[in-house]
Amino acid sequence: MEKILEVKNISGGYGSVQILNGIDLTVYKSEFVTIIGPNGCGKSTFIKVIFGIANLYQGDIIYKNEDITGIRADSLVKKGIGYVPQIDNVFPSLTVEENLQMGGLNLSRIEIDERIGQVYDIFLNIKQKPYHLAESLSGGERQMLAISRVLISNPSFIMFDEPTAALSPKFREMILEKISDLRKMGITVLIVEQNARASLAMSDRGYIFSNGKVVHTSDAGNMLNDDDIGKYFLGGTQ
Repeated sequence: MEKILEVKNISGGYGSVQILNGIDLTVYKSEFVTIIGPNGCGKSTFIKVIFGIANLYQGDIIYKNEDITGIRADSLVKKGIGYVPQIDNVFPSLTVEENLQMGGLNLSRIEIDERIGQVYDIFLNIKQKPYHLAESLSGGERQMLAISRVLISNPSFIMFDEPTAALSPKFREMILEKISDLRKMGITVLIVEQNARASLAMSDRGYIFSNGKVVHTSDAGNMLNDDDIGKYFLGGTQ
């Protein structure tokens, strides 16, 4: 299988505060991979280190056989890497359409319009509100807008940080299904998700983080059926 992302012995954090302690992780083309683990274990920090917005202390980050260690976030976007943060992921004072245009600052007007049309076909909820301010949208609609804005840059790999946090059950299910559907567009997905069972149910593989380290990795189905993992990381075995 073709490797999209290979992370070797990553340590990192914020300033002098080390969070990650030697992470190894691989994502293959067209996979949906979920990272789970307790709060504060380094899941979100890991994605931020890859995207260049948290400090990398040591290790190597390889994307499509290219060493991208230490490369700035804007350059990573040009290479086809997208990132959807948990918070502050839309511009609240801009309209839906203006937010989408911000995702294609390096594109021609024709390209932007074409891609906006494509994401509207994916997220009908925001298609109906092109001139509404982002701050007026529901939490689920904002998350749809955040994902759509990243899609404007035509990424081949997207990292998501807690995309269903604080959403209603209806929107949680909808967002995860839409993220899973991105694979049909040739997009590989790496997701950090507290709604672990639902995300693993759509995943190919999973990683469990604890204390800044990988403590387990396996097929997602095996994780879901492992009673010990269920007890300690998935909120029970049922």
